[in-house]
Amino acid sequence: MNREKRILVIEDEFNIAKGIELNLELQGHIVTVIDRGDKGLEEFKEGCYDLLVLDLMLPGLSGEQVLKEVRAIDEKFPVLILSAKDEAQSKINCFNLGTDDYLAKPFHIDEFLLRVERLLKRSSWVPKSIEQKYIFGDSWIDLQNMKAYGSKKEINLTRQECVLLELFITNEGKALKRSEILLELGLNEETSTRTIDNFIVRFRKYFEKNPKDPKHFISLRSVGYLFSK
Repeated sequence: MNREKRILVIEDEFNIAKGIELNLELQGHIVTVIDRGDKGLEEFKEGCYDLLVLDLMLPGLSGEQVLKEVRAIDEKFPVLILSAKDEAQSKINCFNLGTDDYLAKPFHIDEFLLRVERLLKRSSWVPKSIEQKYIFGDSWIDLQNMKAYGSKKEINLTRQECVLLELFITNEGKALKRSEILLELGLNEETSTRTIDNFIVRFRKYFEKNPKDPKHFISLRSVGYLFSK
């Protein structure tokens, strides 16, 4: 792996959650553990992750319900289900809902880690249209290596951040409608525009000298956004 990954674990069994967290951190990943389905979904929407590890039997909101919501937001985001439900019907149901993998409890930690790495590698996204560092202001973006520099520090970018940044860069100076941005991210138009706004907030923190008075990532009222070099 060429960079640490951000992994969200929604699991309410304390010992399992701590074991997963410890082993993933030993692999060099950044791990967030949430023990409720509703809180976990909220964190997924607000956070910035590369993989979701999801239990099915959760308080607040079931794993199946969380999976449905995740798929409504992002059809391609990698999800690994962990569950004590080992019946074929449960697995079929989860795959129909869009999970990428399903591992029944109890499981061997080495198998779990192999499945995690497989999903992370499969979901790795390398843009092709921009091959060199893109420089603007005091910042640069390296989409090939999913890195950037801004706010006087280096930044590790997620796959979706790279997708959206490439869209802005290749359309520099052009107004982009929210519907265009959602389509590029693989999201439907029913998805909350707050999803896009969260990306823009992060980009302004990354690259703007004054995020409250942006010069690069500009809001266009009733239209969308414009990127200016």
